[in-house]
Amino acid sequence: MKKLSYKLGVLFFIFILLIESMLFLFLYFSMISERVQSERNNLIARGMSHRDVLEKNFDSLTIKHVALMESEAETMVVITDDQFVLLEASDDVTEEIEHFISKSKILDLTLQGELIESRWRTEPYLTTISPIIIDNRLNGYVFMFLKTQPIRDMIQNLTMQFFIVGAIAVVISIVTTIFLSKFITGPLIQMKIATEKLSKGKSDVILDTFREDELGDLSRSIQKLSNDLKRLKKERSEFLSSISHELRTPLTYIKGYADVLKRPSLALKEKEDYISIIQEETENVTNLVNDLFDLAKMDRNEFLIKKEVVECCEYFQEIITIFKPAYEEKNVMLNFSCVPKIFVNIDRTRFGQVVHNFLDNALKYSPSNSNVQLKVQMENQQVRIRISDEGEGIPKTDLPRIWDRLYRVDKSRSRTTGGSGLGLTIAKEIIERHGGSVHVESTISKCTIFSIYIPLERL
Repeated sequence: MKKLSYKLGVLFFIFILLIESMLFLFLYFSMISERVQSERNNLIARGMSHRDVLEKNFDSLTIKHVALMESEAETMVVITDDQFVLLEASDDVTEEIEHFISKSKILDLTLQGELIESRWRTEPYLTTISPIIIDNRLNGYVFMFLKTQPIRDMIQNLTMQFFIVGAIAVVISIVTTIFLSKFITGPLIQMKIATEKLSKGKSDVILDTFREDELGDLSRSIQKLSNDLKRLKKERSEFLSSISHELRTPLTYIKGYADVLKRPSLALKEKEDYISIIQEETENVTNLVNDLFDLAKMDRNEFLIKKEVVECCEYFQEIITIFKPAYEEKNVMLNFSCVPKIFVNIDRTRFGQVVHNFLDNALKYSPSNSNVQLKVQMENQQVRIRISDEGEGIPKTDLPRIWDRLYRVDKSRSRTTGGSGLGLTIAKEIIERHGGSVHVESTISKCTIFSIYIPLERL
């Protein structure tokens, strides 16, 4: 009895059985009470009707006529004088009837007809008495008798019918209970199996997501979880594969050139070149590891943003000053324009990391004698930081994925334009943690424009 379907089934069955029992009992006793009360009222009404006739003509002919009227009915009429002496009856008067009439002498009767024997379960007759009053003087009585055996037979038949209907109702209730318990627990069992599969790392879960109820909502949530886990598993596999490749490449260079440095016949100039390559690749590995640490902190919500209010022109001018030599070395013009007195609330270090990434990418992908522009302006009550270059551009098919971890437009992963493939991912995360957003537009062989939007700080 530990299964939910059994528990729900028993609960449903008890609940339905209680409701049916209450309804059946209420209906059963209501029908019995109504039928018996109807017989009593009819008996009183017939007795008073005969009494009214006799009060108009209390003679032997009328008395016989009243008795004759009841001779073919299920009821029996007995007419007596004021001393309870029998005058006429519609049927044979038994000792029981005579005994009952004699006992009526001690009754305190009203002028209206009344029921003087109502115990239909134990007595042979229901009995009413109606006094005959003529000119304010008692002249006699009209007794009406109705056998109670037919009432008991009727109630017995009714009881049997209720038992049959009740048995059918119980069978239907059992079938309904089984159906309802299966209908409810069936999807739950499927979800249980699905969650067990998910806990074992299996993501091939298919559930009924078309139900428009709470179970349907739960199915859709589990199905979405399954799809998300499947996607995350795939992304994790691709991520680990990409990380392995990213680490293997510089480590291969480092190991290879380190082995070369062991050669005794190596010239000093060659040694310096190889050492320079080893330092460069070591820096690449260090940058990659640092980026991975940043991503790990972001995933654990441990990536802290310490904001302060800065003036945009002064802040971005400091960054431009740092990048100027690198741009001049490649003969790329770095232009800067800024609307003065614009303030933002940012983490100077973290946001500087974002701008560094965009300016560094612009330099890498810009040919000599081209222009890169950094422009800061107001737009729709926000600060827009626009970084544009005249480089080779990004294909439209790649634009939505440039924010993905380790995704590169340059599939060759060359050492000159390589990078870790994590910079844009981290940059986007930092911008969003500042309450901002970033958008990119690009035209092949013409330009790429990155637009950063962050809230304006009003002083």
